[in-house]
Amino acid sequence: MANNPKITIGELVSIVGIVASKVKKNISKLKSKGIVEREGSNKGGSWKIKENFVGY
Repeated sequence: MANNPKITIGELVSIVGIVASKVKKNISKLKSKGIVEREGSNKGGSWKIKENFVGY
């Protein structure tokens, strides 16, 4: 996400090799911990990693 803030869940599935539901669950965990946030719309938006966690 840091290198490609416009990455889709489908692309993450291909890269990581897990099912979409697990990718969504992991993103949800990252959001709840305040590590990542979604900027903009679901379709045209991008992911932002909070400053404190860049390079974490």
